[in-house]
Amino acid sequence: MTLSAEREPQESTRRRWVVAQLFWLSTEQVDRIRPLFPKERGMKRVDDRKVLSGIIHVIQKGLRWVDAPAAYGPHKTLYNRFRRWSDKGVFDLIFSELSASDSAEPPDSAEPEVLMIDATDVKAHPTASSPNKGGVPPA
Repeated sequence: MTLSAEREPQESTRRRWVVAQLFWLSTEQVDRIRPLFPKERGMKRVDDRKVLSGIIHVIQKGLRWVDAPAAYGPHKTLYNRFRRWSDKGVFDLIFSELSASDSAEPPDSAEPEVLMIDATDVKAHPTASSPNKGGVPPA
């Protein structure tokens, strides 16, 4: 009698699973924000859709830049584009455009599509609120 051992998924199956987990902006989404991109200078820019999708994936998943999947391109490209565009305020413009309501109604009356709640909980050690911090009594 032979025992059947579970085999690891083949490389192609594993790769398909990883690809399915990646985040990609649609062409329509990129076309909507493309007018807000800075003008190209010098060399031709790497595919904006790929790089922006990679930046969103890294931020969404809470990854380090070096852990970005290779499908988005070099992690250094993602980081450099994020830093440059953040410093120039490009992402602020993009978020403003995307959050603007397409309807004719005033923004206050528009129903949001998604609601998010931040449930961050920060706990401090009980001695963190001690009146004698650093051995200096309160005045």
